[in-house]
Amino acid sequence: MRNPRLTCLLPLQAMALLICVPGPVLAESCFAPSRPFLPSDSQAARDYADIIRGDFEDYIQDIQSYFRCLDSERARAFEEAREVSEEYGRFLQSVGD
Repeated sequence: MRNPRLTCLLPLQAMALLICVPGPVLAESCFAPSRPFLPSDSQAARDYADIIRGDFEDYIQDIQSYFRCLDSERARAFEEAREVSEEYGRFLQSVGD
């Protein structure tokens, strides 16, 4: 006969094990670019227009790369979660739960 208290703790134990056991780190780090600086002084904006324009163009390219990174990481995480769920289901079947 199974102890109901221990049975309900099984998912928590599995999560703790997954957290504690080191595994390959496949997650990608996506870093958001810094917002470009736009001076409030209109004369400074005119004086540094080429630099500011370049900063904004760099930001637009970097934010697009950031979005692609987030999309890629989201897809990877969903696939990993699906695999882990299947593994957990097989584990539960193997121990008779």
